[in-house]
Amino acid sequence: MGKFNKAGGREMPELNTSSLPDLVFAFLFFIMMVTTMREVTLKVQFRAPQATELQKLEKKSLITFLYVGEPMPEFREQMGTATRLQLNDQFAEISEIKDYIAQEKSSMKEEDAPFMTVSIKADKETEMGVITDVKQALREAYALKISYSASQKVN
Repeated sequence: MGKFNKAGGREMPELNTSSLPDLVFAFLFFIMMVTTMREVTLKVQFRAPQATELQKLEKKSLITFLYVGEPMPEFREQMGTATRLQLNDQFAEISEIKDYIAQEKSSMKEEDAPFMTVSIKADKETEMGVITDVKQALREAYALKISYSASQKVN
């Protein structure tokens, strides 16, 4: 049997970093694929009402957002201070909701369209009459799955 003895003059070999740029590029590509950017620039003020029973929506790709509130300060001179509806990046009238929902459904896969959820992001100071008009327009557009955005109530 041989004896094990330490070789005193050995050093640790250098770490091979030749594949490091490939790893960094793959990681960067992964981050770019899974990150989503904000798609809509808010033109109306949105302060979410508070609620106690909240449920998180799972499939974000099936959600269409409607924003309701007063125009932001930079748009008040042009649009006034009355409650406005925002669809995508444009101010809109309630009568335009039906066309907007039809357009959103047509941009989805055919099998996903029946599962589309419309999320109403209304300012907490919005009058209920405006929300009722929006809901009526959604009903006429056969968008019957509606959710309301809110923030968690702090006790």
